[in-house]
Amino acid sequence: MRRSIVALVLLVGMLALVGAGCGGGDDSTEPEATAPTETATDGGEATGDPTDGEQVFASAGCGSCHTFEAAGSSGSIGPNLDDVEPSFDTVVTQVTNGGGAMPSFSDELSEQEIRDVAAFVSGSTS
Repeated sequence: MRRSIVALVLLVGMLALVGAGCGGGDDSTEPEATAPTETATDGGEATGDPTDGEQVFASAGCGSCHTFEAAGSSGSIGPNLDDVEPSFDTVVTQVTNGGGAMPSFSDELSEQEIRDVAAFVSGSTS
């Protein structure tokens, strides 16, 4: 019985850390989203395709962690992207580098796929 209680306490503690690391708390430090659906970064050299980005969002499993109305997802591990309204550059940075409980996707997605998903996410928030 005692082992079960210890295991349960550890599990709850780990889940709380994962939720906090994903930004489930105060997101007041997030920059405001940019309006365009296709945004340039790196001095205007690279853009993303939001249509392709919608497919990347689905295939990479982003919706399993994030709520995002445009994708029809209701994940609750990471921040609600409709509430956060991240900018293109914020999405590129987060997907590339990871942070909190979110892993980096730089080994799984190409730079273009990352820009595409950033265009989809930043362009679909209101």
